[in-house]
Amino acid sequence: MNAIAAVTLEVADLPAAERFYSASGLGAHVRLRATDAPATGFRGFSLSLTVSRPADVRHLLDAALDAGATSLKPASKSFWGYGGVVRAPDGTIWKVATSEKKDTGPVTGRVDAFVLLLGTADVAESRKFYVGRGLTVAKSFGRKYVEFAAAPESPVKLALYGRRALAKDVGVPVDGEGSHRLVLGGEDGGSFTDPDGFAWEAASVAVTS
Repeated sequence: MNAIAAVTLEVADLPAAERFYSASGLGAHVRLRATDAPATGFRGFSLSLTVSRPADVRHLLDAALDAGATSLKPASKSFWGYGGVVRAPDGTIWKVATSEKKDTGPVTGRVDAFVLLLGTADVAESRKFYVGRGLTVAKSFGRKYVEFAAAPESPVKLALYGRRALAKDVGVPVDGEGSHRLVLGGEDGGSFTDPDGFAWEAASVAVTS
């Protein structure tokens, strides 16, 4: 396995989720399928969109809020740039950010990168697991953060962050239990579950809804 082919969100109300993701524009990045698996609190991951400028951050966040998302962190400047966080009606947490702090032009409508951040109990252990599955480390900050290289054909990058640190970053309590309600489609990787309980399936299975 050397790439993520699809990110599938499992939702309790499929028609409502389809309406939200269509109206917000976020549906271009994920697949949806129904589930009745219980889940409460923080589900242990976030989806991040990296864009070119603050105007793009506001454009995407406003579209999500207008479609029914809840603001967790309003768009604002930070040490690293400019960004904000929302929670979709199905509970999925989305972060939109840019390294730029000032606009140099109008909204571009372009997403430069789509990153899946998995909150892990032990970043080093999860890194070892995924390296053993064929992924290549692109960036690493000790036991705090790991980002894997994405194959050219992959629509999403995979990164690992400590669960508590990730919850703090997106502005939610760390507590949560039950299903992650997330299934990753891997290229030639078969079906398996990682050390934190995140499920992977063959891409042809994960992309169906």
